[in-house]
Amino acid sequence: MNFLLKKFDLAVLAPNGLRRGRTTGSCATAAVKAALYLMLRSEYRNLVPVTLPDNHHYLVIPVQSVRWLDEQSVRAEVIKDGGDDPDNTHGATIFAIVRKNQLDRIRFFAGKGVGTATQPGLRVAAGEPAINPVPRLMMQQAVAEVLELEAPTGLSAGFDLTIGCENGEIIAKKTFNPRLGIVGGISILGTSGIVEPLSLASWIASIEVYVRVALGGGAQSIAFLPGKIGRTYSREVLGLPAQRAVQIANFLGDALDFLQQALSEERRGLDVLWLLGHPGKLAKVLAGDWDTHSSKSGMAMSVVADVAAELKFNSNLVQAIAQANTVEAAIERLQHESGAQALWMEIERRIAVLVHQRTPAASRVEVRLFNLNGKTLGAP
Repeated sequence: MNFLLKKFDLAVLAPNGLRRGRTTGSCATAAVKAALYLMLRSEYRNLVPVTLPDNHHYLVIPVQSVRWLDEQSVRAEVIKDGGDDPDNTHGATIFAIVRKNQLDRIRFFAGKGVGTATQPGLRVAAGEPAINPVPRLMMQQAVAEVLELEAPTGLSAGFDLTIGCENGEIIAKKTFNPRLGIVGGISILGTSGIVEPLSLASWIASIEVYVRVALGGGAQSIAFLPGKIGRTYSREVLGLPAQRAVQIANFLGDALDFLQQALSEERRGLDVLWLLGHPGKLAKVLAGDWDTHSSKSGMAMSVVADVAAELKFNSNLVQAIAQANTVEAAIERLQHESGAQALWMEIERRIAVLVHQRTPAASRVEVRLFNLNGKTLGAP
């Protein structure tokens, strides 16, 4: 382990005053390291240092137990502490079973309670244990650190790492894993090793997974939906299977960035990105708001009114739109106006232009707006 690393102190609260935690990836890495200390040095350690992915910090993680299972394998357990983040795996027992192999390489296996990927588009291939790339790298680094500092020179670097979670099959039912085609348990996740509290972080992370699943199998058409509105259109009009329609909540900007990143990594494009939803959310983009939560953005009546004014709507009508209590109220006010469809089509066009600028890997962006009853407002 690099002794120039700085300790990451979880006792220091996050800027929002909440307590940070440890990812399942960090917990699994600590379990692997504790098992190796016993296997290679006959040391029972109740605290182990884990190097974080930034390679500038480390965590000291408590170990609940470590013991020999037989002459060749050791099991260690760590309790997941998600801090003040409402994480489904908080309090779960993450365990690692470490066994030597003669292959001079590290292999990963899903233990009881950790899932296996069955669909393309995830960070791991179908058939592989649901242990994401960053946690795998953390565990590989942990093995290298113990071998370098603790083990006899010339010892083989071959180990089988079986990662599991007690009651993981039950916990997984509360996560997105069943929909994502991850069967048998939870995923071992984390990109920083640290759980940032408030769980917008975990929700945003889940959207990235959904985006990658939607792109799986070389899909050339997917849809982003802020909510349930547009789901029927996606299925019945566009003919998209459920996994191609991504629920993005308020995080349009993040979802678009995830899409662009995934397509760049795959070095391919996307024929069509569909954006389906209510203008109360999507029209906020015209005001530069990519997080559409009410705490992060204003209401969209003013931008709808601005477009109406540019299209030479009657000034009294423009004022009525701007002063409406909600965008749905503005929709109702416009429903009998002859130019209403043209207005909504223009708003769809402008949203599509801005979205396309953010996701150039998509050849075309199509936006469809609906009222709260699911009726199309602009283009059919």
